[in-house]
Amino acid sequence: MRGKFITFEGGEGSGKSTQATRLAERLRALGIAVVQTREPGGSPGAEIVRHVLLAGAAKPLGPEAEAMLFAAARADHLDRTIRPALDRGAWVVCDRFADSTRVYQGTVGKADPALIRALERVAVGDTRPDLTLVLDLPAEVGLARADGRREGGAVDRFESEALGFHAALRDAYRAIAEAEPGRCVVIDAAGPPDQVADAVWAVVCARLGAAQIDGPPSTDGPPAGTAARAVAAVP
Repeated sequence: MRGKFITFEGGEGSGKSTQATRLAERLRALGIAVVQTREPGGSPGAEIVRHVLLAGAAKPLGPEAEAMLFAAARADHLDRTIRPALDRGAWVVCDRFADSTRVYQGTVGKADPALIRALERVAVGDTRPDLTLVLDLPAEVGLARADGRREGGAVDRFESEALGFHAALRDAYRAIAEAEPGRCVVIDAAGPPDQVADAVWAVVCARLGAAQIDGPPSTDGPPAGTAARAVAAVP
C-alpha cells in the first residue's frame, strides 16, 4: 500500500519544523514508518540548492529564476526521497512543498503564473500531498518567533523581507487553503506548541482516518494494527 504524504506550509516562524517533528514522532510511536523531510532540501542535490536559495544568491536573478531552482531541487527530492518512501509504504512528513513556490515566488513574488504551473507540472507530476496543514498566525508574531529562534544567527533570504511581504504570504496561503479545502486545513499556530500539535493530530486523524493509518511497522514502535486501534480512539 502506498504511504501517505503530509506537508506543512506557512510563513516564517509559524512552527512548521517543530510541528512536522511532533507529528512524525507521534506516528512513529504508533508503529508507522515515517520519513521526515524538508524543502528546499531533503536529498543531497536539493540540499546544495537550498544553500544557494537561502543565502540569497539567486535573489538578484528574480522570482522566475528562484522558482526554477526550487523546481530543480523539488524534482531531485521527489525522485530520491519522497517517491521511494511512499512506494515502500512509508508516510512522508514534509516541511514545505510546492505551495511554498506558488506563494513565495508566484503570488507574492509576481512570477508568471503560467511558469509556476508549468514547473509544478514537470517537477511534481501526480505526486501530490494527501493532506496539507497550513500553520497560520499574524506575520509580526511569526517574525518575532523566527528572530528569537535564530539566537544571533544570520537572517535568511526570506526572513529579511519587510513585514508587508510576510503579511502577503499569509493571505496567499489562506487563499490556497480556501481554494483547495479537500487537501488543505488551516491550523491556528498562535498558541503553545503542545496545543498546535494536538490540533494537527486531530486533523490528521479526521482527514486520513484509522483505516489509512495502517502502514508497515517502524523499527521503534508497536505493530501497525496497534496504530490503527489507537488512532480510532482519538476524539
